[in-house]
Amino acid sequence: MRTFDLAPLYRSTVGFDRLFDMLGQGFEATPGYPPYNIERTGENDYRITVAVAGFGESELSIESKENTLTIKGEKQQKEEKAENEVLYQGIAARAFERVFQLADHVTVKGASLENGLLHVDLVREIPEAKKPRQIPIGNGKAAAQVVNAKAA
Repeated sequence: MRTFDLAPLYRSTVGFDRLFDMLGQGFEATPGYPPYNIERTGENDYRITVAVAGFGESELSIESKENTLTIKGEKQQKEEKAENEVLYQGIAARAFERVFQLADHVTVKGASLENGLLHVDLVREIPEAKKPRQIPIGNGKAAAQVVNAKAA
């Protein structure tokens, strides 16, 4: 019997974790740039943390459209200084775009940038019409009441 790793789906979706827990585990994939975490902070609350070292607020954009969350970073070009010579450049300053698939009824609550980490908070808000409700079971003896309305 073969087993499949659903970790790649965990990395690009939010709110489907209960379904993936039921399906099991499988193969590993290598993470891309920039690195990120997806955390559950409450029963219906989630947080995506993206490492965006070197990017400022003006160089980042977050867009939520339908069931997709897109985080983009584009570094603004600086004038080259002749006096400084870079011997090794380990801090990536390349543009990136991360796309996350959101489950139904998952919305973005807010975002913050602190210490080179972009935090995007998400919440799953299920509408009242979609929530399960309890139906009382009657004993069958109660008759339906008819209310007469008179026109004024």
